[in-house]
Amino acid sequence: MARTIRNQKLDTRSARAKLRPRKGGYWAAISRGCAIGYRKGAKGGVWLAKIVRGKFRRETTLGIADDVLDADGVASLDFSQAQEKARTWFAKQARSATGLEERTVLQALDDYEADLKTRKGDAHNAKRVRKHLPADVLPRPITSLDSGELRRWRDRLRKTMAPASVNRTVTGLKAALNLAADSHGIETRPWAMLKAIPDAEEARNVILADGIVRQIVDKSYLPTVKAAAQIKDQEARAEAEQHARDFAHAFGLFVEVAATTGARPIQLSRLAVEDLTARGEPRLLMPSSRKGKGTKAVTRRPVPIPADLALRLRAHAAGRAKTAPLLMKPGGSPWSKSDHSRPFARAAKAAGLDPDEVTIYALRHSSIVRQLLAGVPIRVVASGHDTSVAMIEKTYSRYISDHADALVRATVLDMAKGVEGKVAAIGS
Repeated sequence: MARTIRNQKLDTRSARAKLRPRKGGYWAAISRGCAIGYRKGAKGGVWLAKIVRGKFRRETTLGIADDVLDADGVASLDFSQAQEKARTWFAKQARSATGLEERTVLQALDDYEADLKTRKGDAHNAKRVRKHLPADVLPRPITSLDSGELRRWRDRLRKTMAPASVNRTVTGLKAALNLAADSHGIETRPWAMLKAIPDAEEARNVILADGIVRQIVDKSYLPTVKAAAQIKDQEARAEAEQHARDFAHAFGLFVEVAATTGARPIQLSRLAVEDLTARGEPRLLMPSSRKGKGTKAVTRRPVPIPADLALRLRAHAAGRAKTAPLLMKPGGSPWSKSDHSRPFARAAKAAGLDPDEVTIYALRHSSIVRQLLAGVPIRVVASGHDTSVAMIEKTYSRYISDHADALVRATVLDMAKGVEGKVAAIGS
């Protein structure tokens, strides 16, 4: 049995009564890297324990000190009982801490990506961080990270990325590291000090006129046969050209649904064949994107679509199971960001637009503004686009103001106009 240590400040109730309350508490070492502590409050104190090994640190509350109640080893602990409980906790931490300091940033990101896929989240949140972290940081233990170096990394990103993109990258890193820390009981988290860039979500959304949106959709349906034309073998060339046509047809449908519904690409990739309603007015049961904090179930909301688009979608999905993806690449898999970003850039460029400025999200922003200017209530617009009224008001306030101005102007009293009709008294 381990030897019980003695400490004249903590041994007895009377000795502790003479201590002044101190934020950091009073500590006594039990063994190397392990200590027991006492923190005094207005109505007595509590026993603490902590373990420190390099940059790895954990701390816990063991229980109430016997300052008021007599020690019983459960509800109230004396100094020796607190030590016994601390040693049990230390042993448990030693078993779970094996290899913790070797848990690398890359492993944390891999675990985070796997967790996102399991929860049907956007795995790009992990890939984005992996892409922008310095190569020499990825193999390092997460417990070796320093808040200062993380802050400097964030500041370097700001030189080449928009503030909102920097914040998304920082958020992804913190989520990955927090997942690793939660899984392995790591309490010291220097990345917690890494703050987001303020006011980064200033709206810089590209809004396209309806005619431009139609041009982008039309260009998305055009096959790219330039590479196929260079193939000398006639049979192979014909096969490549057919593949280009199949790809363009599938991609055109993907872009057209994005333009029609204003949904995010991740929502479109989650659409199943059964989400295309077969009865009543044509509509899609659009799955939510799970954006925001916390664990959220995927819900579905009806979004109206034109009858012609519904017919073409039904033909595109013919022969597939109800649970199969509705929008698929020719190979049979759903669309991911790496699949649609370059083809959309080509379509935007073909429509005479700057692909660095106009991304597929411009279709979403344009859909939202189109409905706002048409007088659709903000709550209905928010629900149909899987967002909140607050986010609509924050992001599209200028367009809301334009619409509100037109509505209010029609009711403004113009004193320059003559009085028409008779004056009638309002009766009680």
